Amino acid sequence: MCSGRVDLAHVFQAFSNGADGVFIGACHLNECNYTTHGNYHALTMVNLAKKLLEHIGLNPERLKIEFMSGSESNLFVEGVNGFVKKVKKLGPLGEGEGLDQNEVKSQIAEITKLVPYIKVMNQDKLASHFKTPEEYDGLFTHDEIEMLLREVVSYYIDPAKCQACSICLKRCPADAVVGAKNRIHVIDQEKCIKCGTCFEACPPRFGAVRKISGEPVPPPIPEEARTIARKRKT
Repeated sequence: MCSGRVDLAHVFQAFSNGADGVFIGACHLNECNYTTHGNYHALTMVNLAKKLLEHIGLNPERLKIEFMSGSESNLFVEGVNGFVKKVKKLGPLGEGEGLDQNEVKSQIAEITKLVPYIKVMNQDKLASHFKTPEEYDGLFTHDEIEMLLREVVSYYIDPAKCQACSICLKRCPADAVVGAKNRIHVIDQEKCIKCGTCFEACPPRFGAVRKISGEPVPPPIPEEARTIARKRKT
């Protein structure tokens, strides 16, 4: 019902599923039916998505947002027909850009996986509210996107410091922390969305969660070595 509901992940999932282009129809700016101004959020998201498409070598014109009201069927028809013609001219996704299909799929999958991290790192900009679409054009620069994706952070629980308090486990929004009572916790890197919740939740007196950038994440300790031997009170 609202273009603001269209998430960055939805766009890249569409491309991942084989779409050659994505068209988003939104209400006119300053004419939100729900007073949420979701169309501004959609516009900001589209500008970020276009920069991400460019980063992996895809034509940003494969993504378009058009503003119209529910009564302007002519604008909808014209917008969709025009976009379809443009996408057909661009050719199949990746092929039209002269890219290897397997590489394109891999790049899109990697971006899709990083969507939660990208949103967290750009939450202030994604909440921007300008008066005209033109003001959004320079919101995300190529250099910022390259730096963001080049310096992706990861999180790791130091087994020597973990006290199995389960605070990070309970707070993790992606169920990426694996652990139990008296068991050293580990982070499942495949599930981790790099939001930093575990890092912020870990009690300072433990400091068990490390933020890692520019280097590989150490492998998790073996299952059989995760039991914490507590001293019995006498």
